[in-house]
Amino acid sequence: MKRTIISALFLLTVTAMAVAGPLPASRGGQPITVKSNELSADSRNRTATFSGKVTARQGDLTIYSDRLIVHYRDDGGDVEKVEAVGNVKIVQGNRLATAKEGVYYNTEQKIVLSGDPKVYQGENMISGKVITYFVNEERSVVTGGGDSRVEAVIHPTDKGKNGGTKR
Repeated sequence: MKRTIISALFLLTVTAMAVAGPLPASRGGQPITVKSNELSADSRNRTATFSGKVTARQGDLTIYSDRLIVHYRDDGGDVEKVEAVGNVKIVQGNRLATAKEGVYYNTEQKIVLSGDPKVYQGENMISGKVITYFVNEERSVVTGGGDSRVEAVIHPTDKGKNGGTKR
């Protein structure tokens, strides 16, 4: 069970890194520390649930949520998906992702942020109804819906500040 939880946390960390950016070579061997008010494991339903001010940290990457649920497959303990629920915040350097819920789907290798999702890098920000990141393809899709439209706020770099007439 301990090995499965560690594997799940590793996958969660990889998930968060995919949202936050590439993994620095120095982080790979660093320990993962998870703190929560409670951990409950349910073998019958193949889940492990961390709850209460959950913090998962590896190197410069930190994931915060109210609850973290790891779902395992029927056939041997591999992780099927990892859900971070409530006040989800993923922080790495100047990159930040926030949402009400974040789900990592292992088979599809994708991360879905929903519930007012926003991703910030420095002053730049993108938001929508759902932000989906396809890990292996290194691409993302931001969709709007209902009253929620896709919004991007991009701050130009300083390169064009001196007149900007060169073309």
